Amino acid sequence: MNDAIVVLNCGSSSIKFALFDGSQSPLPRTPLWGGKVEGIGTDRAALTLSGAPAEPVSLDAAQPYHAALVHIRQRAEQALGDRRLAAVAHRVVHGGAKYFAPVRVDATVLADLRSYIPLAPLHQPFALEAIEALLVALPDVPQVACFDTAFHHTLPQVESLLALPYAAWERGLRRYGFHGLSYEYMSMALPERHGDVARGRTIVAHLGSGASLCAMHGLASVATTMGFSALDGLMMGTRCGALDPGAVLYMMETEHLSPAEVGHVLYHESGLLGVSGVSSDPRDLLRLEGNDPRARAALALYVRRIVREIGALVAVLGGLDLLVFTAGIGEHNAALRERVVHAFGFLGAQLDDAANEANALTISTPASRIRVAVEPTNEEWVAARHAARCLGRP
Repeated sequence: MNDAIVVLNCGSSSIKFALFDGSQSPLPRTPLWGGKVEGIGTDRAALTLSGAPAEPVSLDAAQPYHAALVHIRQRAEQALGDRRLAAVAHRVVHGGAKYFAPVRVDATVLADLRSYIPLAPLHQPFALEAIEALLVALPDVPQVACFDTAFHHTLPQVESLLALPYAAWERGLRRYGFHGLSYEYMSMALPERHGDVARGRTIVAHLGSGASLCAMHGLASVATTMGFSALDGLMMGTRCGALDPGAVLYMMETEHLSPAEVGHVLYHESGLLGVSGVSSDPRDLLRLEGNDPRARAALALYVRRIVREIGALVAVLGGLDLLVFTAGIGEHNAALRERVVHAFGFLGAQLDDAANEANALTISTPASRIRVAVEPTNEEWVAARHAARCLGRP
């Protein structure tokens, strides 16, 4: 059949979308069409289609997110042409303790997923808004939820437990891990690129506006830096990463912050933005660090947190065979990769400077005892593939 699968990746102020040719088997990794709407909820909302220049879009100020979804649906219908829309796949950040595999969403599943909103307040509500809108608008088209937590279902209990009263574990309070669609793609792409090296002791650094690390052995997740929520682990663009809980209690007590207020600080006012006071984008801070001590401090802390957590995962793995950088910063920021890899010279990591500057797929020298790689991620294809399988296709 001349079918197509649409993938939606919904954030708080942006929606990425892609359309895949569902009539082919295996599913092609490159979409037929796609793009993103950014700046939702601001007066700078813009649509970018398949690498074309961004164009301003006017969204209803009362319901900008819903308006963006309607706009995408209209454009998608044009892009479909004579193809039939077979399914819509959604990246859903949190599957809780119940969902470890993609699932077709109905009213019961949607209610379950709503109960996980407090676990991922930056992402969960927006994915569910898109699912709910399309269940109404396209009732005969399957909506498939693909969970960022699912890939980490292989974590051993020692990596999932929190040092809280055991009753918390029984209530589902545990370390889940995130960025699972990206890491799942790595588990397929890395052995194709690097053979058996990828099946050994591998650490993948997913560095974007959100950031985490995943230690893999045998292509399965055995440890990761994000835990119960997407606040844990590495320092991020606006999120704090791992933090002494006593600091949060202190802020609440001395500054009289409500839970909502302290949540806003930790999710939106911390990380690179909070330390630098200037920007959440490391490219901006790299331009400023020569003359701005706070920009310099923010970058130094950002790199130190990555290095420290990689070191911890090396210990868990008992060594390191392959270090991989992915996502927006990981794939494109040679300066930060150089700073991270330089810290592991004591383990025999050697960077090929020219390859690193070119964002090559392998950026270590032949003499390096650790292979260092850059691998573009493809979360949308993973979600589309899951949707195809939910339809009973290979």
